[in-house]
Amino acid sequence: MLHSLTVSNYILIGSLEISFPEGLVIISGETGAGKSILLGALSLVLGAKADAGMVGPHGENCVVEAEFGLDDDVRAILEQADLPAEGDRLLLRRTVAKSGRSRSFANDEPVSVNVLQELATRLVDIHSQHQTLRLGDERFRREALDLWAGCTQLREECALAWTKLGESRRELSRLEERLTRAKEEQEYNHARWERLDRAHLIPGELESLENEQKQLAHAEEIKEMLCEAQELLAPENGESLSGQLREAAKRLEKAGRYIPSLEPLAQRLASARVELDDIAQEVMAVNERSQASPERLEAVEERLSLLYGLLQKHGVGSLEELMDERDRLEGLVLNATTLVSEVEQARKTVQENSRQHESLCAQLHAAREKGAPGFAASVQEQLRFLELDRAVFQIGLEPCAAGADGSDNVRFLFSAEGRTPSDVSKTASGGELSRIMLSLKAVMARFKRLPTLVFDEIDTGVSGSAADKMGSLVCTMGTQMQVFAITHLPQVAAKGNAHYLVSKEGGVTSVRSLDAEGRVQELARMLSGATITPAAIANAQALLQS
Repeated sequence: MLHSLTVSNYILIGSLEISFPEGLVIISGETGAGKSILLGALSLVLGAKADAGMVGPHGENCVVEAEFGLDDDVRAILEQADLPAEGDRLLLRRTVAKSGRSRSFANDEPVSVNVLQELATRLVDIHSQHQTLRLGDERFRREALDLWAGCTQLREECALAWTKLGESRRELSRLEERLTRAKEEQEYNHARWERLDRAHLIPGELESLENEQKQLAHAEEIKEMLCEAQELLAPENGESLSGQLREAAKRLEKAGRYIPSLEPLAQRLASARVELDDIAQEVMAVNERSQASPERLEAVEERLSLLYGLLQKHGVGSLEELMDERDRLEGLVLNATTLVSEVEQARKTVQENSRQHESLCAQLHAAREKGAPGFAASVQEQLRFLELDRAVFQIGLEPCAAGADGSDNVRFLFSAEGRTPSDVSKTASGGELSRIMLSLKAVMARFKRLPTLVFDEIDTGVSGSAADKMGSLVCTMGTQMQVFAITHLPQVAAKGNAHYLVSKEGGVTSVRSLDAEGRVQELARMLSGATITPAAIANAQALLQS
């Protein structure tokens, strides 16, 4: 239930703080006093669209807070949104700046408007005089019947099955498109992949071949330089560098007898001679291996030409990228084959999901067909209670394209004169539409867990004893839940457990709770207008006593 509403600087409301009891709460006031503004503030905190025009003249922004009871359904929504859900109260707050930008909070934690709107479905059902238009809303008619027939859960399962079917159909379409493209490109991709595969690409091969090509192309020059280096290190005629270093070391050793600092130099020469001998051996070995090979040079250059051509053809800069391209093309070639089986499996999934959805549609239809007569009879009973004595109300089921809500169009058929009923939107007057909608709400309230119900002038077009019956029906609903009735009818207002008066003075809207005497005065005003007569007061007292 709604425990309290706090409003600051919202349109014509400067500052307002109200607490509400359980049961039937009446809100009345003269035309233009601001009853719709109060309802607008509640709608805002429940996620309605915000704009800069909501900010009043007394500050830079407006603030609306509402405190509700916290039940399991609401707690589940909060937990799913990672919001605090402790205790037994929920505080919602909405602020709107002059720029039109709004911010939303639940238990002082920022939330999106979508979360507010989801919470609103579990907190409040606002029914205005314009909501009779919902009688023409196919989804509303289905929801009303499904509540009575006890198949709301079945409809949710059907919606999930429809979503699943849609997803599988989209996946099948995606795979079929991929398969079509793959088949179109398969021959081309296979030829490109085959050429790369025949090339037997090896990581690092390109750099190795480039180095080898340089060596082979300059083989004679290299051979000549190696021979010269070998001759300098170990000449065929004359003493080698190693021998000269050995003789120099001997002389330094002898001189070292007299100059000790020369001994380390002799040792360093000995080490240098060992290194020089090793270098000479390496040069000799390389020289022996180094041979000119025109055949090998030709083979290397052919291989390089192939690799360079493949690099250019595929627009890549390295052998590794070329190998990646080969693997990619191989994947495309193989993918065309794999996609055939994937498409076939996707078709089976679509068929299976379609059968499941069709089965749920059939179950929904059976449940609706079974529940329709009882639901229609219950609504018709309420209509006759509201003094539509000859009213006929029936439910018509018509097949339609299968979807999230099944495969039925639900029609509300009505006649006020006991004749063959036809579509309610074509046959019912404004007052009759109000009574039909109230009857539907009364029936639905027995099955729908909704803590707070708001009726905004639902009694438009109704007067006399019918208005009194309407008040009784609203009062009965108030014993089952918290009900707000914004009304201009004294017969309805007299039924309330609490009564609040909306008034406007100096362009500012205010709301106050009426005591017993205040209720008498307000009911008298509603009965007689601006001039309150003793007869009106007597009538008001009689209404309250009854």
